[in-house]
Amino acid sequence: MAETKYIFVTGGVVSSLGKGIISASIGKLLQARGYNITIQKFDPYINIDPGTLNPYEHGECYVTVDGMETDLDLGHYERFTGIQTTKANSLTTGRIYKAVIDKERRGDYLGKTIQVVPHITDEIKRNVKLLGKKFHYDFVITEIGGTIGDIESAPFMEAIRQLKWELGRDALNVHLTYVPYLKAAGELKTKPTQHSVKELQSVGIQPDILVLRTEMHLDENVRKKVAAFCNVDFDCVFESEDLPSIYEVPVNMQNQGLDAAILKKVGFEIGEKPTLGPWKAFIERRKKAQNTVNIGLVGKYDLQDAYKSIRESLSHAGTYNDYKVEINFINSENITEQNVADQLAGQDGIVVCPGFGQRGIEGKIIAAHYTRTHDIPTFGICLGMQMMVIEFARNVLGYQDANSREMDEKTPHNVIDIMEEQKNISNMGGTMRLGAYECVLKQNSRVFDIYHKEHIQERHRHRYEFNNDYQKEYEKNGMMCVGHNPESDLVEIVEIPGLKWYIGTQYHPEYQSTVLRPHPLFVDFVKTAIANKK
Repeated sequence: MAETKYIFVTGGVVSSLGKGIISASIGKLLQARGYNITIQKFDPYINIDPGTLNPYEHGECYVTVDGMETDLDLGHYERFTGIQTTKANSLTTGRIYKAVIDKERRGDYLGKTIQVVPHITDEIKRNVKLLGKKFHYDFVITEIGGTIGDIESAPFMEAIRQLKWELGRDALNVHLTYVPYLKAAGELKTKPTQHSVKELQSVGIQPDILVLRTEMHLDENVRKKVAAFCNVDFDCVFESEDLPSIYEVPVNMQNQGLDAAILKKVGFEIGEKPTLGPWKAFIERRKKAQNTVNIGLVGKYDLQDAYKSIRESLSHAGTYNDYKVEINFINSENITEQNVADQLAGQDGIVVCPGFGQRGIEGKIIAAHYTRTHDIPTFGICLGMQMMVIEFARNVLGYQDANSREMDEKTPHNVIDIMEEQKNISNMGGTMRLGAYECVLKQNSRVFDIYHKEHIQERHRHRYEFNNDYQKEYEKNGMMCVGHNPESDLVEIVEIPGLKWYIGTQYHPEYQSTVLRPHPLFVDFVKTAIANKK
């Protein structure tokens, strides 16, 4: 068996260049050639995980099957490659330092002075090589968050330098930089890239491959100049121009030969170029879709990355229905009884978004009431589902003071209650119901018809649940509890059968939608929204 090859993806000049998309694209292309791959993300911040980070700081928190709260880039890895990531695929400086400190407290270091080099760097290296050794992947792709030169990423860079030295041809660095276009001068500028590579070289890392992010097409002369000044082979300098969709990036990279260059660098046979048939068919279908369906996201985070997985899941579902999905954010804090009709006007379907805390929940409840009484297709996710439940209690069951224990601890009608195992927990991070759990669907329900099976498994991230004491009353009045966890009897799904599409899930189906396997709930929701539009 060949030794595992390690690819380190770093970034320079500015952040948010798309290292995650490039990492996912490399994974997709190597996978298409038959290699067994995985992708991991190292984030240099000191938080243990992104679970307690405000979405305004870092976008959505993505959850793996084994219940790790991670960076949103892991969502890209899964959507592009179809692999399932775990806690081994996501690390932060906080977790690295905690592991080293825990070892020191146990006496594992036999009284030695603990230092960044070698102890922190050794722990980083151990986590890089862990996936290759344990699961025998052909390629482990490691994306380093942040930008070269950041003080926080210094230990990671030193660990990469050591690994490149130790592993020789089995490790390579792909460096992503930015080539800006100066409109006044009418020129593309390569100097920031040269400085970025110089910074990388100053910590002892020579990039093997450069990917140049750009808004304008780079001609051969620009790439030759970069190759010459950065000591990189000309056929290892690639451009990543802005494209209509992130899903076109793997095809663009393959057309330029990025995967072939990687194989050549690690000493593998290049072989025949994969056709990427299903992937290209998805892109073609996406391009051909002419008509648009409008979906409103009712939430409190006016930030594209805050609901990244939901947006991508809706986008996948649109493509498989041969429609473009126009996603419109509707801030729930601005919704009132007086303006709800105007706020939701023109939407063919509504998603009541997940979240935590008091802010914006009354707007979500008002929106859920409006869509229920006007029969607009509605999909409530996690907190969104809980708001649908509270709305029904207030306006159908007649409990005007119904609420969640999260919002009002003294509510006499706690239709949403804290989970039993959560009652004595004081820590915030990583203590919720997290990861994949079983769910049994009721036959003859709408969701059973959508999934076409009785047993499903979906990912969770919540602390509060539907209060089963009220279940009979809900069902008697028309809101059916159609999905239960077989062990805890937790209500996972509610629906109102008499409406076009009014379904709430306690779990997060958006974490499981991929390019080649769109999530059935989103596909059916968008299909119903299209019918509603017509």
